[in-house]
Amino acid sequence: MNKMNAAMFYGPMDVRFERVDIPGPASGEVLVKVKNALTCGTDIKAYKRGHPAMIKKVPTTFGHEFSGDIVEAGEGVEGFSPGMRIVCCNAVPCQHCFYCKNNQQNLCDNLLVLNGAYAEYIVIPEKMVNLNMIEVPSHLTYQEIAIAEPLGTAVHALRLTGIKQGDTVVVLGTGPLGLMIIRLAFLKGGKVIAVGKGHERLEKAVKFGAIATVDISKIDTVEKQAEAARELTREGMGADVVIEAAGVPEAWEEALAIVRKGGRVTFFGGCKPGTTITADTKQLHYSELQLLGVFHQTPDDFRRSVSLLSSRLVDGREFIKETVPLSEVIKAFDRVKALKGIKFAIDPSRM
Repeated sequence: MNKMNAAMFYGPMDVRFERVDIPGPASGEVLVKVKNALTCGTDIKAYKRGHPAMIKKVPTTFGHEFSGDIVEAGEGVEGFSPGMRIVCCNAVPCQHCFYCKNNQQNLCDNLLVLNGAYAEYIVIPEKMVNLNMIEVPSHLTYQEIAIAEPLGTAVHALRLTGIKQGDTVVVLGTGPLGLMIIRLAFLKGGKVIAVGKGHERLEKAVKFGAIATVDISKIDTVEKQAEAARELTREGMGADVVIEAAGVPEAWEEALAIVRKGGRVTFFGGCKPGTTITADTKQLHYSELQLLGVFHQTPDDFRRSVSLLSSRLVDGREFIKETVPLSEVIKAFDRVKALKGIKFAIDPSRM
């Protein structure tokens, strides 16, 4: 059989389910049968409006969080062989540019990005095989280990944020990554307050360690949401740390309204290109705030992510609502947007 199921992206809001040729691995590459791919906010955005970094030509397969089995290894591949279960970070640094040599591989000038997980098979490039592909521990399911890529970005954010034990940490956003950040902040010893919406997601936030939640669906203004969060902090002074994980400018500004004097704000959620926010320079200066933008992850962050999932200190099973056929990926996107699930696993072998 030389054909595979694939969700082909032709343009914004135009995905077609087709039978296409199975690719073959070149020297140093491996061919992987995708066992599970996950829904992701980035893929939903790409479906709605395209993505210049991840989708550079059409038609093409898309999707980037996945796990699977090696079915063929190209000439020269070492340490991996057919039959092995693997997970892969979908981007790999060049290791040669200024940023890579400066131990900031997440900012690599030549980042190689892999797309195409919403298909039965995917070829892993040689650089990725050598640096960012890991064998899956036997006790983990394909669904839960596929969480490793987004969790790696949360690991990166928490590593740079530097939470101290006992810090009051407000997390803005209870989407998949917001929930991962809540769990990691709890594991760091933070007293976590979750600000978000969706009954299931707020319940998960508590299960992952949040001591309190603010349901923004019941509060009509951002100002009142910020006030409600501040009231939950020590003496109402504001949070030691605020981590924004919603990806909208209103949440970036809300973070500044919640942080205490001398506190830290981490901007994790990416907003639309060209977006701006308004900040009070008096507050930034006289409150001695530390503001940090974070992006992506390093290979070391990805390995730490796999380790956290392997120990189930972060339980990847908690994020997956159900597994659906490939043809239901757009319906799964809609269910995520409607807060009817945190993530869905996609089985490309089922059309």
